[in-house]
Amino acid sequence: MTRVVRAGLIGSGIGLSRTPALHMEEGRQHGIDYRYDLIDLDVLGVGPEALGSLIAKAEAEGFAGLNITHPCKQGAIAHVDELSDDAAVLQSINTIAFKNGTRRGHNTDWWGFQQSFRRGLPDADLSHAVLIGAGGAGVAVAHALARMGTAKVTIFDVDPARVSAVMDRLVLVHPDCVFDAGKDLGAVLAGASGIVQATPIGMASHPGTPFDVDLLSANLWVAEIIYFPLQTALLAAAATRGCEVLNGGGMAVFQAVGAFELFTGVAPNVERMIRHFSTLKN
Repeated sequence: MTRVVRAGLIGSGIGLSRTPALHMEEGRQHGIDYRYDLIDLDVLGVGPEALGSLIAKAEAEGFAGLNITHPCKQGAIAHVDELSDDAAVLQSINTIAFKNGTRRGHNTDWWGFQQSFRRGLPDADLSHAVLIGAGGAGVAVAHALARMGTAKVTIFDVDPARVSAVMDRLVLVHPDCVFDAGKDLGAVLAGASGIVQATPIGMASHPGTPFDVDLLSANLWVAEIIYFPLQTALLAAAATRGCEVLNGGGMAVFQAVGAFELFTGVAPNVERMIRHFSTLKN
């Protein structure tokens, strides 16, 4: 009898997500009847306040789990029973696994970014990284950068309280990494080795760049977490200025690798998922 697995993604403006195709095709390769639904807050006409009821509905309908994306990664913490070790540190989750009546929150974003970065920018200078965005994805990136040995991470966000919250969470976990709240982006970039863009700005639903691209210089590497579109305005501008660039595709694949195993209990074929992702169009 064919095994049936059902999962989904909750977030805002997710209509172009490649995650359903990634999960369902890998499920097919393992002989699983895999259904993966998009639960788009914009389509439903609701906001993050509906998160609790949407999670409860999915659980009641027999979902194996849910992926969680902007703007719900931190708010979802309130709707799980327990957290993985990394999720507890980050206080941000992108995956909820339903098992034996328990909701367990996980964060596969940090690992996804780490794996993607190591593949895409293996020789990058990690002396001083600048992070734009201190939301759910930003804290995962900061955690990953520190785990990779980054000496200093300077964080910028429109909300200084969010920067402080990220620093408070990570400073005790990563004593060898200096975390700093950024004030003057131009001055900081002049002495930095690279920059990670971890805000929604640049997505198809949030076009533009999060800062003045004239601040970029060729000595910087530039990494994105956005993958629809793969070529954001920021990456295009960085490439024209001679920067090494990394799109968000790898992070998307690797976070899906982690979530797939949590939902199914089956280890996916990573290289096959990477190849499949490369064939998908926005």
